[in-house]
Amino acid sequence: MGNRGMEELIPAVNRLHEALSSAGQSCCLHLPQIAVVGEQSAGKSSVLENFVGRDFLPRGSGIVTRRPLILQLLNSDKEYGEFFHCKGKKFTDFDEIRQEIETETIRLTGSNKGISPVPITLKIYSPHVLNLTLVDLPGITKMPVGDQPADIEYQIRDMIMQYICKENCLILAVTPANTDLANSDALKLAKDVDPQGQRTIGVITKLDLMDKGTDAKEILENRLLPLRRGYIGVVNRSQKDIDGKKNIMAALTSERNFFLSHPAYKHMAERMGTPYLQRTLNQQLTNHIRDALPAFRNHLHSQLLALNKEAEEYKKFSPDDATRRTKTLLQLVQRLAVDFEKLIEGSGDKVDMVNLSGGARINKIFHERFPSELVMIESDETKLRQEINYAIRNIHGVRTGLFTPDMAFEAIVKKQISNLKAPCIKFIDMVNQELITTVYQCIEKVIHKGWLTISNIGIMRGGAKEFWFILSTESLSWYKDEEEKEKKYMLPLENLKLKDVGKGFMSSKFVFAIFNTELRNVYKGYRCLELACNSQEELDSWKASLLRAGVYPEKIAVNEQESTDPQLERQVETIRNLVDSYMSIIYKTMRDLMPKTIMHLMINNVKEFISSELLPQLYALGECSALMDEAPEQRQRREEVLRKHSALKEALTVIGEISTSTFTTPLPPPVDSSWIQHLSSGQPKNSVTAGRPVIRAHAPPAPRTSPAGSNSSSRGLQQLAAQRHRVTACVPRRQPPAIPGVK
Repeated sequence: MGNRGMEELIPAVNRLHEALSSAGQSCCLHLPQIAVVGEQSAGKSSVLENFVGRDFLPRGSGIVTRRPLILQLLNSDKEYGEFFHCKGKKFTDFDEIRQEIETETIRLTGSNKGISPVPITLKIYSPHVLNLTLVDLPGITKMPVGDQPADIEYQIRDMIMQYICKENCLILAVTPANTDLANSDALKLAKDVDPQGQRTIGVITKLDLMDKGTDAKEILENRLLPLRRGYIGVVNRSQKDIDGKKNIMAALTSERNFFLSHPAYKHMAERMGTPYLQRTLNQQLTNHIRDALPAFRNHLHSQLLALNKEAEEYKKFSPDDATRRTKTLLQLVQRLAVDFEKLIEGSGDKVDMVNLSGGARINKIFHERFPSELVMIESDETKLRQEINYAIRNIHGVRTGLFTPDMAFEAIVKKQISNLKAPCIKFIDMVNQELITTVYQCIEKVIHKGWLTISNIGIMRGGAKEFWFILSTESLSWYKDEEEKEKKYMLPLENLKLKDVGKGFMSSKFVFAIFNTELRNVYKGYRCLELACNSQEELDSWKASLLRAGVYPEKIAVNEQESTDPQLERQVETIRNLVDSYMSIIYKTMRDLMPKTIMHLMINNVKEFISSELLPQLYALGECSALMDEAPEQRQRREEVLRKHSALKEALTVIGEISTSTFTTPLPPPVDSSWIQHLSSGQPKNSVTAGRPVIRAHAPPAPRTSPAGSNSSSRGLQQLAAQRHRVTACVPRRQPPAIPGVK
C-alpha cells in the first residue's frame, strides 16, 4: 500500500498478542482487532476462507465455531500456518489446520456442541493475504441442539459482548442479503455497544441468492439503513460449490464477474467483493491501531505500575534459603501477635467501616448475645411455674401443706442455676470461635472458596448457575469466572444464619440456605440464597467454614404448654417471687463475672501464647522447615505476577518500537441511524415474508387489490417503502466517495 509504517502496525499488534497471552485473556481483549459477528450460516467462515484462498475452517450443521478463533494473516513469500498452542510446528497442509482446530475445540468443549471463551490463535503466512487480524466468534443462535445448555444463546451473546464492547475492537457485522436486514442480530449487537457507528463495518453476503428482480443496491450505496463505515457486498461459494471442491480463486473470479455483470451493482463493482473488503479492513484496522495505541499504552503502563512492587518482592524471593525461612517465621509470628492485639484492642491503623470484627464482635457477644441467652432462660415462665408446682406437691407427699416448703425453693434455685451452664458454655464457644476467626483474619482473610450452584433463582436467565464463591471473615462474594472479578456480588456476614434445605425433585445436589435474621433480602429480591454442592463432604466443609466465619445455624424454637394447679397458686406465686429475686442477683452476677473471666482466662492467655509461646512450640515440633514451604496457591500467585509483569514490560517495549507516523483515512461523517431506534421501538419485525429480501428496488408497484392471504405481505412492503422514504429523505442520494489509498 506504499506505506511501510502502516504495513508494520498489524504484525506489531500480533507480537503484542503473543507477549500478552501469558498475562491472561483480559489483556488480549483490549488489543485493537476486528471481531466477526453474525448469525449461524451467515457466511462468516466463507469470507475468512476467501481472504486466505484456502479451505481451512471446520464446516457442518449447528454451531461449528465453538471457541473464538483469533486469525492473524501475515503477508509472506511462503504459505503455512502456526498455532499458538503448537509453537514451532508449521502446518503446510490446510486440511491438517482444519483438523487441529476441531481437535483443540473438542479438547476444551467436548463433543456435545458446548462453547468456551478460551480462544484458539492461528497465524497464516501467505503471499495471497494482506496483514490482518480477525476474531471469528461463534454464530448467534436461538435454540439449543443436542446436549447444549438451555442458555446457549445467552452464553454466545455474552462471549460476543466480551469482545465487541471493548473500544479497541472493530465490528465486522455479517448479514445475508436474503434475510431481513432490519432484524439482523449482528447489527443490533453492534448498535448496543457502538451506538454512534464509529466501529461497525457492514458486510452483505449471499447477494447471488436474492429473488429475481430484487437487489440490495440501496443498502450497498449506504442509503437504506445506513452505517457510518458503510457496507461491502461479497459473493461466497454456495454449498454446492463447496461440496464440489470449487477452487477459491475460481470463486473470486466468479464473484468479480457477478458484480461487473449485474445491472444493479456494476457501477460500484470496484468497491465490492472479497479483495476490496480485505484491503478496506487492512486499512481501517491499521488506522484504528494507530489511533488506539496511545490509550492502550497507558492501560498497560497502569497495570505495570500496579504490579511493580509485588513483582520486585517476588524477584528477590528464594524458596530454599534457610536464613530466609527462619527470619520469615519470626517476622510472621511477630506480625501475628501485633495484628491480633490490634484487632482485639481496637487500636488498629485501619478502621473497618463496613463490618464488625475482632474485639468489637466479642464485645457484642459480651453485652448482647450472652445477656440475650440468659433472658431466654429467665423469661421461661410456664416451665418455671410447672417445676415449682411439682416440687411443692412432691415435698408435701400425702400430707396437706399449710406452709410453703423451703426445700422447694432450694430445689428450684439449684435447678435454675444449673440451667445457666448451657448458655455459659455456649458463650465460651462463641468467644472461642471469634478468637479463631480473629486469628484467621490476621493470617489469611479467605476462609473457603470453591464452586457452588445458586439453585433457587429459577426466574433468572438460564435458571440455576454455577459461580465461584469466596468466603472471608467479613463477607461472602461470588462471580462467574476469573474474567468477571470486577462484577462480583458481595454479601456481608453480619446477621446471617444458615439452614438445611431438602433435596429438590430429581436433584442430586446437597443444598443449604443463607438468610438474614432481620428478614432483609440477601440477593436482589430474594430473602434467602440456596446454595448447592455436589457431595455431602462439600456441604459439611462449607458449613464448618461458615461456622468459623460466624454464620451459625438457625435455632428452632420449641413451644411449651402451661399446666397450673389453682389450689397451689398461692404457694407457687410465693416461691416464684423468691426465685425471681434470687435469680435476678445471680443473672446480674453472671453478666458481670463471665466476661471478666473469659477476658482473663481466654483472651489474655491467647495474646500471651501468641507473643511468647507460639514460636518456641513451633520450633519444638522440629518441622519449621516444612512449615515455611511455599504454599501451592502462593507459588501460583508468584508465578502469575512475574509472568504478567514480564509480559507487560515486553508489550510496552514492542509498542515503543512501533512507528505511528502513518497515513490515515478520516472516519466518514455521521449518518442518520434512527432506523435502529425506530425498529426497536415498535416496528414489526416480520415486515416481509420469511426468506424474502428487504429491498425490492426494481419490483413492479403493488396492485390496489390483492388476493386473499397476501394482505400482511403487502402491508409489510408498504411500511418498508414508507420507512425507506423517511430515511433517504435525511441522507443525500449520492454514492459514497472512494476511500483514499484503496484501489
